[in-house]
Amino acid sequence: MSTFISQKRVITLHLTFWCVYLSFFLYQISRWKVDLGQTLMFGAVQLAFAMMVAYLNYFFLLPRFLVHKKAGRYLLEFLIPFLILTTLRVALERYLADGFAGKAEYAYSARFVVHIAAVSLFITIFVGMIRFAVEWFEFEARKKQTENEKLTAELNFLKAQINPHFLFNTLNNLYYLAYTQSPNTTEVISRLSQMMRYMIYDSNHPQVPLSREIEYMQNYITLERLRLNDQVPVRLEVKGSPDGIQITPLIFITFLENAFKHGVSNSHPDSWVDVLIDIRENECFYRVQNSKVSQSVKTNEEKSGIGLQNVKRRLELSYPNQYLLKVREDDVSYSVQLHLTLSEHELPHRRRRTVSA
Repeated sequence: MSTFISQKRVITLHLTFWCVYLSFFLYQISRWKVDLGQTLMFGAVQLAFAMMVAYLNYFFLLPRFLVHKKAGRYLLEFLIPFLILTTLRVALERYLADGFAGKAEYAYSARFVVHIAAVSLFITIFVGMIRFAVEWFEFEARKKQTENEKLTAELNFLKAQINPHFLFNTLNNLYYLAYTQSPNTTEVISRLSQMMRYMIYDSNHPQVPLSREIEYMQNYITLERLRLNDQVPVRLEVKGSPDGIQITPLIFITFLENAFKHGVSNSHPDSWVDVLIDIRENECFYRVQNSKVSQSVKTNEEKSGIGLQNVKRRLELSYPNQYLLKVREDDVSYSVQLHLTLSEHELPHRRRRTVSA
């Protein structure tokens, strides 16, 4: 027990309870006008017997009950040692009070026995509740860790799907350039190498610098421009400073890929792509707009929606309740707008102070 909750915290909680209880008991008994030795003696007896009953239940009886779930058996197993220990404690306190002379009338009354039994039962229940509370927090912590592990595994799986998808598209472009004996083939290979280095190493982290993500997008746009022989207007504009900002990797690229895949063609003279990244305080606005290619031109294009579904799921996992995605379409253009609210840990220190203020 107490794997997630520190053992030291549990022990401290128990010690605090017993210190408070003993202090209250000593205060009560000090009003009987007995000497210090008797006060400490009664306190030691009270504490010893209360702890024996409480921890017999805490370490042995409660765990057995939680395993077997038999209330009758548990009550019987608890009642027998409880009655024995209570009887022994009553006898010992009577002996300490007057040596069984019968002079301390209160110690021989039924009220005295009921008081001892009630206090012992209350302490046993309270200490047992500590166990239930600790185990409940343990259960919640395990549950949360399991959920986090599942989310991490799903994120890694979704991110892994991006790599073959990107490779497939880029290798197609590389094949086309090599087939046409384009002089740009060497530069494409160099750009592809830089991008693969980013995807294999940098993007394995939960967060990456936004500036590296933008550099990755710029390399991708360069590859597309080379493939299209600079015949299609492509604009990437960055407003604000990305310095120090962290972001989930490979969130933006899918929308950019789709813009080139479904909105650009050499045979379509009016093709265009416009990309905007606008950074303001703790917000990042990302917009991709592109022309629409006629259905006849797109007949040989891949129409799988896996990439878009992938990035939507990653947004839900990485930015829950922190993103807004809008898709707009008309007869001649297609637009995707993504608004991200950045968490404090994703902002540079300078900007964190500004936001918190």
